[in-house]
Amino acid sequence: MIQSSAPADDSEDVALAASGDRRAFERLYRLHVNRVFSVCTRMCGSKVRGEELTQDVFVRAWEKLPQFRGEAAFSTWIHRVAVNIALTDRKNEGRNRPRLVDDESEDGETPVQKASVMPMHGDRMDLNEAIAKLPAGARQIFVLHDVQGYKHEEIAEMCGITAGGSKAQLHRARLLLREALTR
Repeated sequence: MIQSSAPADDSEDVALAASGDRRAFERLYRLHVNRVFSVCTRMCGSKVRGEELTQDVFVRAWEKLPQFRGEAAFSTWIHRVAVNIALTDRKNEGRNRPRLVDDESEDGETPVQKASVMPMHGDRMDLNEAIAKLPAGARQIFVLHDVQGYKHEEIAEMCGITAGGSKAQLHRARLLLREALTR
């Protein structure tokens, strides 16, 4: 089993950072930045946007750290902040865009047709690249459920959809990934 690089108890740095110690916050940043970046990048589908969201997460964490009650591990709290920021970014990015993109785009191709012509590297596409090319709603649900381990009820609450909608998006994401990765 692979152990996390974060210490089991970073509560001392959390307490120091909450009281304004920038060096303690920097230590927390260094311990958690890779995981936060991974969550943000997977949820938004872009490394550049993932970097921006990661910075937003740590700015928000710095602002809200005095309110951190320590009921959960700091790693759990910062992960939740990252998910919330990525979800908010998604909502702000496409308020008028439907969650399920089933109709044809300007070029006349459906998302399934587009997924089937994604560029390949050798015989197989890189999984992260395939995830990044999923439609935003499906990608978000896939990452939250299959990568981060949230339950459909939790995803529904976070995203403002039904558990059934979450299940449908996950099914769609898996179909698109399977098709993209097997061609």
